Amino acid sequence: MPIGPKYSGVTESVLFLLETVGEDVIRSVPRLFYKWRAIEKLAEGKTADEALLLAERFAATTAFAHGLAFCRAVESICGADVPTRARVLRVFLAELERLRQHAGAIQEICESTALVVANSQAGILEEDLLRISGELTSHRYLFGLLVPGGLLCDLSNDACRKALGQSQRALKQLNELEQRLRVSSSFLDRLEEVGFIALRDANAYGLLGPVARASGLVRDLRRAQPYLGYENFDFDVPSEQEGDGYARLRVLFAEARQSVRIMEQAVVALQSGAIHEPIQVRAGVALGWVEAPRGGTFHWVRLTDDGRIARYRIVPPSFANWHGFHLGVEKFAFQDLPIILSTLDLSVAENDR
Repeated sequence: MPIGPKYSGVTESVLFLLETVGEDVIRSVPRLFYKWRAIEKLAEGKTADEALLLAERFAATTAFAHGLAFCRAVESICGADVPTRARVLRVFLAELERLRQHAGAIQEICESTALVVANSQAGILEEDLLRISGELTSHRYLFGLLVPGGLLCDLSNDACRKALGQSQRALKQLNELEQRLRVSSSFLDRLEEVGFIALRDANAYGLLGPVARASGLVRDLRRAQPYLGYENFDFDVPSEQEGDGYARLRVLFAEARQSVRIMEQAVVALQSGAIHEPIQVRAGVALGWVEAPRGGTFHWVRLTDDGRIARYRIVPPSFANWHGFHLGVEKFAFQDLPIILSTLDLSVAENDR
């Protein structure tokens, strides 16, 4: 079952080899790398600032998370101390991106289940959140904000409070959408007990993010290895036990609420001060990590004496979760494949690096 090279939405080229008996999928093998971009190789020899442009464009819908992981690796090598205001603003923007990404994932699930009205409502919410990001930062996907050592430009407290208020209204509509979906029997029939991934399998395959947490595997780097001062924020890590498509949907809604909760605390924590600390470039190697919307993201960087990239490796969450794709698809009906794929929220672009 080929998808691409032209396909609606954000899905890129991928090929699924499916072995079926009647309507049941017995075996599934995804084939990726049809649009391999050689990002890790292209980064070699570039300065950190030049490589940051590649990191941000690695997966556009989660550009801020990947850029942040790269910056954290460079900052670790150079021993940079990011100013407090920049750290809080980074948290605010990271959670705004998570909220928007989860709204987009929910829209994909509604589309896959042929719920036209819910699909439109979720799509409008995602567009609203994109506009909030654009108004606040001048870029809908938060490009061009990060720099090793902090942020390139400051965001006023009033602008952040305005973005928070708009996000709270979007969340209210998202909660209302969830309540309507909970009582839609035709919708629930397509998700409940479909795409089941057991806890033991999620653990064995090292699954990450909402996919893992929906199977009871509670992994979140914001808790396990706090960064940017996340240890000072009060929030929960939502999880479910059922491991099916509906459990993954519930985790997305719950995490959206927690993101706004963190944004509320970030706005209160904003203090005046610098947003960028110049870094002293030096040779070294370090690992930068963040909890991206799809799960734990790791950027490994080696710098030369003149601050250029010697080696660069990226381990995105979808790389781990694609390994568990067959767990959710096999033993289920062929017509459920698009729905299961949407609940897993897998990125092809993150792998064709």
